[in-house]
Amino acid sequence: MTPAETRVDSAPDADAPTGSPLVTDADRVTDAGRAPEPGRPAARRRWRWTPRRLDLAVHGVFLLAAVWVTSRIWADPAGRVASLYSSDPAQVQFFLAHSVRVVLRGEFPFYTDQFNYPDGVNLMANTAILALGIPMVPVTLLFGPAVSFVTLVTLGLAGTAAAWYHVLSRHVVRTRLAAAVGGWFCGFSPAMLSHANWHPNIISQFLLPFIVWRVLVLTRATRPVRDGVLLALLVTAQAFINEEILLFTALACGVFLLAVLAQRRGLWSAAWRPLATGLAVCAVLAGALLAYPLRVQFTGPMAYHGLSDTVRDYGNDIAAFFAPGSPTLGGNERANVNLAPNYSEENVFFGWSLSLLAVGIVAWLRREVVVRALAATGLLFAVLSLGERVSWWDRDLGTGPWELLVRLPLLDTVVPTRFGLITTVVIAVLLALAVERSWSLRTAERRTVRTLTVAGLVLALLPIAPMPLQVTTRPAVPRFITADRWREYVGPDQTLVSVPVPSMGNTHAMRWAASTNLDFKIPGGYFLAPRNGVTGDPGRFGGRPSGIGELLAEVATTGRTPKLDDRQRRRCLDELRHWRAAVVVLPLDQQNAEPLRRTVEQLVGPGRQELDVWLWDVRTLTDRSA
Repeated sequence: MTPAETRVDSAPDADAPTGSPLVTDADRVTDAGRAPEPGRPAARRRWRWTPRRLDLAVHGVFLLAAVWVTSRIWADPAGRVASLYSSDPAQVQFFLAHSVRVVLRGEFPFYTDQFNYPDGVNLMANTAILALGIPMVPVTLLFGPAVSFVTLVTLGLAGTAAAWYHVLSRHVVRTRLAAAVGGWFCGFSPAMLSHANWHPNIISQFLLPFIVWRVLVLTRATRPVRDGVLLALLVTAQAFINEEILLFTALACGVFLLAVLAQRRGLWSAAWRPLATGLAVCAVLAGALLAYPLRVQFTGPMAYHGLSDTVRDYGNDIAAFFAPGSPTLGGNERANVNLAPNYSEENVFFGWSLSLLAVGIVAWLRREVVVRALAATGLLFAVLSLGERVSWWDRDLGTGPWELLVRLPLLDTVVPTRFGLITTVVIAVLLALAVERSWSLRTAERRTVRTLTVAGLVLALLPIAPMPLQVTTRPAVPRFITADRWREYVGPDQTLVSVPVPSMGNTHAMRWAASTNLDFKIPGGYFLAPRNGVTGDPGRFGGRPSGIGELLAEVATTGRTPKLDDRQRRRCLDELRHWRAAVVVLPLDQQNAEPLRRTVEQLVGPGRQELDVWLWDVRTLTDRSA
């Protein structure tokens, strides 16, 4: 079964032009079939919606919608961040700065010790978005990583919608309105909006429709080797954007093809040879291109096996399917509490009207093989997205099927709630097919049918229409950093230790480092690494447990200054020596700055104010020779 078979061949293209948009007088023919008489005024040229103009208009709408969604961040990219959680943007900005070093300094792309020094971080195991960061190097150099971040978010939303529109309009449906509806939902669904404030790697799905298309083309390919090579290049590029989304795409394609073949077994005899040949070529070529990066990811320094327990059991509540997403017109953050793991993982949240409409579309078009296969695919991954425990309005109902799969290789690195992203794409394609079928109906009440179709779309999609992302202000990078005063103290193999120490909940120092293109190293940070720093251990967020890090984090939270004994001081000094700390830096505007200052003074002695920070020069204390 190919995408082209989903078209309605008997229906004319409602959007196809009926003639050339520009016709000269010499070519124009009168109603009688004659050319205009000499001296007679020429007819006015009529401006028409050509296919190219329609495509440009649709792409323009997508881009304007993406700018609308990100408008509050664009107002101040460096000073605004998601209002509910701010760690991921700082991590992404750090990775964007790393891409600059890869391009300009030739640094190793898959590992760095610029944070979590001296252990470092395995970047292949941390979605370093090299396929996004390297093309953005000019923007990062000119305007900084914060601008690159919001640019990626904007282009990720608009680009994903445009890519799905392109594939749907060329290979699935004839009516451009149908393709636009499908592309819109792929790019601006509640799930995409949920990830937009945090995860540009997840919302950058513009390669996925082409991967799906090339996989389906293989079922009828006459040149499977060439098609396998094209698929391999797409797969390789997507692997450097987000491997988890690539895995989801492979699983969805496999389930969809099996669902089609289960209904039309006769297709197998014609499809298996080109499909097997193309996939084999893809596996060999993509495997060769990705062999070394994957080796670093799974066996290199700071590699881990399996996700942290913190996210492994992330699942959707059943009620989440019927609630509108928080960043939508009908959304309510308070109403969505406990329906998703957190506000960055609202991976379903279709609302009642769209959920019922999707069921209605399947019931209406149930005789079509493709629709039944789509329904089976969407339903399967919706069930898997519930996670290990199934719940309804936060009430535990029992064990979910994901419990049987969570320990399998590769699947042990998947966040189950994100399977809802597959269901999102399935619903988008169902919407496109439904609009196509209704637009192609030959009835006396054709206009009424189309009016009802548009009304149904408005009823289903208006409650989950995108709204500007909620943001809050964040502290500016200290002038001590932007004025390069830190360079007087920190050497190439030394670290700048911020207060609090960088961690999952304290990522400001990662932004400081990113603003300098990682010219200084920092201990700790926000990343995934093996527990206790031993390669091959299960993953956890952050590096080795840090006594001074936990101490300062508690003071920053509570505002209480502890009284430290000599043993605690020695342990903290040992950590500073391990990190090869040159200076300890506390911004004056840091929350609970005074208790933090008094705590640090108990550890390393009096500090001094320099520009907008408290500074402790600890080189004499951490010099290993001393």
